[in-house]
Amino acid sequence: MTKSELILRLAESNPHLYQRDVERIVSTIFDEISTALARGDRVELRGFGAFSVKTRDARTGRNPRTGESVHVAKKFVPFFKSGKDLRDRLNDRK
Repeated sequence: MTKSELILRLAESNPHLYQRDVERIVSTIFDEISTALARGDRVELRGFGAFSVKTRDARTGRNPRTGESVHVAKKFVPFFKSGKDLRDRLNDRK
């Protein structure tokens, strides 16, 4: 599901809201999650899962085309851990 499909579904299931308002709500939620992760905070949505930031240390990598060693800098990557309710729902456990 893409962001636009999510907005469309939410607008259809909430006919009392304008689509532009639903779009603003979804964008605001995603922006707040992104901002919190950029600060290094953890974002937990009960029953759905938790977003956090993991650190990948600097290392020496290899260029697969030439075989030459290259330095790969330290970086931060987003990480998602699904919640128990979501895992149960995906595996049809009630």
